[in-house]
Amino acid sequence: MENLIHLALVWSGVFLAGFLAGKTKLTPVLYFLAIGCLMVNMGLLPEETTPFIEGFSEIGIILIMFALGFEENASNFLDSIKRSWGIAFFGAVAPFAIAYSLASYFWQDTNIALLCGLTMTATAVSLTMVSLKGENLHTTKAATGIMTSAVLDDIASLALVAILVPIATGSEALSVLSIEIIVGKTVAFFAIVTVLGMWLFPHDLTHSWFGKIPLLGRYGIKDLMSFSRGEHATLAILLLAVLVGIVSHKFGFHPAVGAYMAGLIMKEEYFHFNSLEENQYAANKRIVDNVAFSWIGPVFLWYWAPS
Repeated sequence: MENLIHLALVWSGVFLAGFLAGKTKLTPVLYFLAIGCLMVNMGLLPEETTPFIEGFSEIGIILIMFALGFEENASNFLDSIKRSWGIAFFGAVAPFAIAYSLASYFWQDTNIALLCGLTMTATAVSLTMVSLKGENLHTTKAATGIMTSAVLDDIASLALVAILVPIATGSEALSVLSIEIIVGKTVAFFAIVTVLGMWLFPHDLTHSWFGKIPLLGRYGIKDLMSFSRGEHATLAILLLAVLVGIVSHKFGFHPAVGAYMAGLIMKEEYFHFNSLEENQYAANKRIVDNVAFSWIGPVFLWYWAPS
């Protein structure tokens, strides 16, 4: 019952944050943080999250990232990589160098300094993107650049953790093999996402070499979403987001990265399976946005963003 009380308080706070944001023309995220801090200091919410809320919040960040990818265009994302690699590089190197230098100055311990530097390399992009969405700026080139840089930073952070943690803990020396494993995992994950985009999603593979393989050329994601006249389309795309998130986690990335990539390779044309009914893409987008930014996603922002 205690978990349900906490959840009810969070959802009540979401209502209040939305009301205050509308009155002041500020992003709701500011009020999520402010109201959350007040509730914790007043003893209404616990300082440490419960397993129930923690699991709920994990689903929240997966849904947020999937919703953001769902609105983005894959070609824009790929084009942004060419422009954003420098942002991602300096966005990871500068915080690492500053944290390493300060920790080394105060503690004179290289291993501690390495670990402090690593903690500053990961990009916490969820707050930024939700704030941009609140201002309807989440589909701009700047927002795409932020998200692209975040994905590249996540890859770089994974490599740095694999390389530097064993050195800092003294368990082993720098190994070329460990670097090759990280590179291999990264390539394999994005190869899987590419195959999904080329085979599972497109419905017409007549002119593709995939289409020559039995059954592969006849069925795609549109068949899954049009099952039972599209009644389970939302379930299908959310299941896909979770599954790709699981694959992402297996390769060392956060599940939210996989969810974002799953949303990224979705296209509006995949929802054109029943012209006589309401726009399925708009209907499913509305549901996903509502779930991600209204009643599950805010739980993640409420409990994890301050940390």
